[in-house]
Amino acid sequence: MILSISGVVLLGVVLFIFCRKDGLKSSHALIAALFGFYLASTAVAPSIKAGGESLASLLGGLKF
Repeated sequence: MILSISGVVLLGVVLFIFCRKDGLKSSHALIAALFGFYLASTAVAPSIKAGGESLASLLGGLKF
């Protein structure tokens, strides 16, 4: 649960930065959000979630 909330916050911050700095229009952000909601209800959603969790565990295991 914490990972998903942190991921949502991180993506929100990245989206805000893109809107402010890189010229991402609000309509593009809305379309991307709608695409995410529709993608979450498809059969590939578990694979995407597993890939995200795998990437998070890989990044969490890195030692500097």
